Amino acid sequence: QVQLVESGGGLVQAGGSLRLSCAASGRTFSISAMGWFRQAPGKEREFVAAIRWSGGTTYYADSVKGRFTISRDNAKNTVYLQMNSLKPEDTAIYYCAADETITIWSIRRVDRYDYWGQGTQVTVSS
Repeated sequence: QVQLVESGGGLVQAGGSLRLSCAASGRTFSISAMGWFRQAPGKEREFVAAIRWSGGTTYYADSVKGRFTISRDNAKNTVYLQMNSLKPEDTAIYYCAADETITIWSIRRVDRYDYWGQGTQVTVSS
């Protein structure tokens, strides 16, 4: 089992920045990738960014490319999401996810991640 705890959400004005953190514990040695997803009210959960634990290859949704950066600290078993140039449409609950068997073909799929954090609210005011 892997446990995930997110932090760093909050309220920010459009154009501002926030950094989310996700600390993993438990069977962290088995993690193959971690990702960030978000869910706005009335919408389905969607992929934001992901990073492969070995090698550090990153993946981004087109809507956040160039504004968000995902990174990891293997020693701390923590993944970060640096969010710059935030827009009101970025408002959502952001979830951290991890999986042990993810592939490059499924890394963007919500249904392929076995472990999820509790979520952290990000609100961007206009």
